[in-house]
Amino acid sequence: MKAPTHACKGTVVALLLALSAAGMPALAQGSKIWRCGNEYTNNPGPDPLGRGCREVQGGNLTIVEGTRVSPPPAATPPTGNGGAAATPAARNGAERVGAGEQRQRDAEARRILEQELQRAQQRLEQARADYADGKPPRLANERTDGPRYQARVDELRARVERAEADVAALQRELARLPPAEGR
Repeated sequence: MKAPTHACKGTVVALLLALSAAGMPALAQGSKIWRCGNEYTNNPGPDPLGRGCREVQGGNLTIVEGTRVSPPPAATPPTGNGGAAATPAARNGAERVGAGEQRQRDAEARRILEQELQRAQQRLEQARADYADGKPPRLANERTDGPRYQARVDELRARVERAEADVAALQRELARLPPAEGR
């Protein structure tokens, strides 16, 4: 039994030596890493400092390339059926909608924004009432603690400012929509 064990150990040692020898050129090849702008390289050229390159010190460097933006799809030729695509697979999100459907979408968007604006205005009224022009009534735990009271006043002021910004943003969004029909 001992003979096969020595043979296995010898094979493992030989395998480890082969793997480490194979890895040595890779370590020697990338011994210096240079950063030239947004590019990392181990071959910066004859004058790396002249190119604005600097040597990266310490640690390992891993570069993961991001996804590339694909070019826009080619325009599809008219199919004779009113410009609609021939198959559902050929349809995309950039397809134009009819005027009636667009009016329905605009009306629904306006309805949702108006509801949101009403809720935001109610929140603003409540925030202003709680703030009480910077002099809200003190709570029981704030009667002797001035900094705690001031912190709550600051929080209430910030709440009023956020509510005002929300109302203004919703009003801007409503102004961007086409006027509602019948108004």
